[in-house]
Amino acid sequence: MHLSYNFSMKFSLMLVAALLLAPLAGRAQLAIEITGAGANRIPIAITDFNGEAGVSRALTSVVRADLERSGLFRLIEPTGLPGGETAAPNAEAKARGADALAGGTVATAPDGRYETRFRLYDTQKQAQLGGQAYGHASAQIRATAHRISDYIYEKLTGERGIFSTRIAYVVKSAGRYQLQIADTDGDNAQVALSSREPIISPTWSPDGNRLAYVSFEAKKPIIYVHDLGSGRRHVAANFKGSNSAPAWSPDGKRLAVVLTKDGGSQLYVVGADGSGVTRLASSSAIDTEPQFSPDGQWIYFTSDRGGSPQIYRISVNGGDAQRVTFDGSYNVTPRPAPDGKNLAYISRNGGRFQLTIMDLATRQTQVLTDSAKDESPSFAPNSRMILYATEIGGRGVLAAVSADGRVKQKLSVPAADIREPSWSPYVK
Repeated sequence: MHLSYNFSMKFSLMLVAALLLAPLAGRAQLAIEITGAGANRIPIAITDFNGEAGVSRALTSVVRADLERSGLFRLIEPTGLPGGETAAPNAEAKARGADALAGGTVATAPDGRYETRFRLYDTQKQAQLGGQAYGHASAQIRATAHRISDYIYEKLTGERGIFSTRIAYVVKSAGRYQLQIADTDGDNAQVALSSREPIISPTWSPDGNRLAYVSFEAKKPIIYVHDLGSGRRHVAANFKGSNSAPAWSPDGKRLAVVLTKDGGSQLYVVGADGSGVTRLASSSAIDTEPQFSPDGQWIYFTSDRGGSPQIYRISVNGGDAQRVTFDGSYNVTPRPAPDGKNLAYISRNGGRFQLTIMDLATRQTQVLTDSAKDESPSFAPNSRMILYATEIGGRGVLAAVSADGRVKQKLSVPAADIREPSWSPYVK
C-alpha cells in the first residue's frame, strides 16, 4: 500500500479485523535510530545497579537507552563511579562533567518478586535529588526501568516523562496488516488487530485503555471501539455509506467522525458507546480528519470548501467554521498538541509533503522535516515529540521529531512497511 496524500482517499480504505491481544510470536521489533539531538544536553551518569547481574543489567540498559534517545541527555561513562542506591557522588563524577548521577539496587524478595530502589544525585552540589522504590515481577523489569527513566526525566527537565507510554502503528508484511502496540522504545510489541486488508486510523482513548478504528469486515466501513484489556469491541458508527476518521473527545465519552450517510463526507459527533449522532457542520465540500482541541471546545478538521485542502476549526456546538491555515495550497491532518499551544499538520511544499507545526498564539509556522511523504502526525502526551509516518527508499517507516525540530529519530521494522502511528496518552 502506497502512502496517499489525497485526504479524501481515507474513506475508501478497508480492513477485515481479527481481534487479538497477545504477544506477537516471532515479532518484528521496532529499530530506533537517533538522527538528531537537542542542544545543551544534560550530562548524566547511570551506574550499574547492584544485585542480580541479569536483572540489574536489563534495568540499567533500558534506563540509559531511554534517556539517550530522548535527545536531552548526554551519557557519561560510569566505570569507576560509585554504584548502588546509597553511594553519594564523588569528585570523579564531577570531574567527568556529569551534572547528575543515578544508581540503584535490585533485591530478590522471598516470594520471587524483585524490589528495585534507586537514587538520583546532583553531582555539582553533592546533593540527593530524590529516589523511588518499586516492587515488581520479573515480567515488569522493563516497565520498572521506564518508570525510573520518567522520574529522572521529570526531575532534571521539569517536564513529565513519556517512557512509560505506548505507541500504536500498522505493520504490513507478507501481504498481511497488523495493528501493533508497543512501548515507545519499540519493545514489548503486541497485536491488537490482524487483517489481510489495510488497517487505518487507530486512535487512543484519553484513558489509554481503548482504541477506535475503522473495519470493513462487513463489506463497508464501520467504526469500532476496541477495549484492549478484554479484547471486546462494539460498534460506534454503522450508518449508510462510509463511517471513518474517529477522534476521541477529551472526556472519552464521544467520537468525532466522518459520515456519508447524508451524501458527501461531513462531520458528526456520536457517543463512544454508539448512542446518538449529531451533525456538526453542513457544507457542499469534503470535510474530514476531525480532531478535538484539548479543552474540548473546538474541533479542527480538513476541508476543501475554499477550493483547496486547508485546516479549519468549528465549535463543538456547531456554527461557522474558521479557517486556520493560510500558507500554501495544501494543508491537512490537523493534530493539536495536548498542551494546546501548537498544531501539527501536513503541508505540501514544492511537491513534498512535510510535517509542519504552527504556534497557535502567534500563527507562526515551521517545517520540521526534510522528507517528502509525511503523514499521520501524533503528539506525545507531554507535547514535546511528534510521531509520524513517512517513506524512505520506497518503504514506510515511522519517525519522531521534537516540536522545536532538534531531536530526530527513525523507527523501522526490517522487511516491512510501518505506518499509521498513534501515541498513547499517559498511562492511568
